[in-house]
Order: sequence, then structure tokens, then C-alpha cells
Amino acid sequence: MAIPFSLVGILPAHGLGGAFFTATSMIGFMAGAGIVVRNSIILVDFIEQRLAEGMPLDQAVIDAGAVRFRPMLLTALAVVVGASVILADPIFQGLAISLMAGEIASLLISRMAVPVLYYMAFAKKTARSARGSEPEATTPPPVRSGEQSSAQPVLSH
Repeated sequence: MAIPFSLVGILPAHGLGGAFFTATSMIGFMAGAGIVVRNSIILVDFIEQRLAEGMPLDQAVIDAGAVRFRPMLLTALAVVVGASVILADPIFQGLAISLMAGEIASLLISRMAVPVLYYMAFAKKTARSARGSEPEATTPPPVRSGEQSSAQPVLSH
């Protein structure tokens, strides 16, 4: 899910920078895709760890977004600083733009979208399973004439 979010940054950045989307741009897009997918997996895994510890879903989603944001921000900053070195190179400029803009856009968009979509998907599932685990009110079967119902006490005279 995070890969399309990086395109939101890559394509406008190429246009604003006056650079063509070249083969090296595609290489940068693919390299950045690995990083953003890993970040999303780590975020979902962190949510599931919190749920396993007994934290409610809404708190687990908020906690994961807050706790994991700083390491993901530092990863994106490291990519931006590293790619800025090759930004002036005419051959590798597209790679640098793709890495830098893709990481920034994906960081900002997917760090909000992944927890919200996780919550939306599993809040419905949690609500359904909670309703399914509640005991249903049952009514005793109808009593045929001449039979005693097991639900009714037998009175002897």
C-alpha cells in the first residue's frame, strides 16, 4: 500500500525539478519501494505486538504511529541526505529525485494511512467477533401435547 504513496511524491518532484522520468528514476523508485514497504510492515507488526500485550485496538494503533514515527523519519532523512550527493549528476539525478521525494511522500502519507486503514479493517472484524461470542438468547422448543419440557420443572402431587 505504501508504494503508490511514494509515486505521489516522485512524479510531481520530477516535474518541479524539470527532470525527465528515466530508467534511473525507475531504479530509485524500486529501491525506495523496499524501504517504504519495510516501514509499513514494521508499523503493522508493532500494532499486532501491542494487541498481543492486551492493548485495545485504538490505543495500539495510536501508540504504533507515535512510537515508530521517529525511526521512520530518521530512515527517510538518511535516504534524503545520501541521495542529495548524486542530485547534481545528470545521469543519476532521476534516481536521487525518486529516492528523496518518494521517501518523504510515503513517510508523510503512509504513516497516517496505514494505521487508519488497519483500524478500519480490524475494528469491524473485532466488533463482529465480539458480537459472535456473546451468548444468544434461546427459547425452549415448543412442548408437544403429552410431553414434559426439560426447561419446565416437573411438579408432582
